[in-house]
Amino acid sequence: MAQKAGAAWNIPANYKTMKSTIKAGDASINSTGKELFNKHCKSCHGAKGLGDGPKAASLKTSTGDFSSATFQGQADGVIYYQSFVGRDEMPNFEKKILDEADRWAVVYYIRGMKK
Repeated sequence: MAQKAGAAWNIPANYKTMKSTIKAGDASINSTGKELFNKHCKSCHGAKGLGDGPKAASLKTSTGDFSSATFQGQADGVIYYQSFVGRDEMPNFEKKILDEADRWAVVYYIRGMKK
């Protein structure tokens, strides 16, 4: 079964302008982001965010490519919303990753997946 592209996300306005509560660039932040990504995201999104994780093929909707210019061109708050609120096959992670700084560490880690 071929995967379809997901519909456009309906992102609430407060997320579109949301700013990080942590400062990027700290080695411990990158380490935390990588650890949490590997635990919660890698199985669908793949190690490099290309949408080629082992569970991806069983989904109806493509998981997308985090390295693409289109994805990377989104605001941080949009990526935050997509990553933690989710929708459809993308689960909600608000109860799995409780710490706000940890959530932002994942966003920054994903930001590092540029081509």
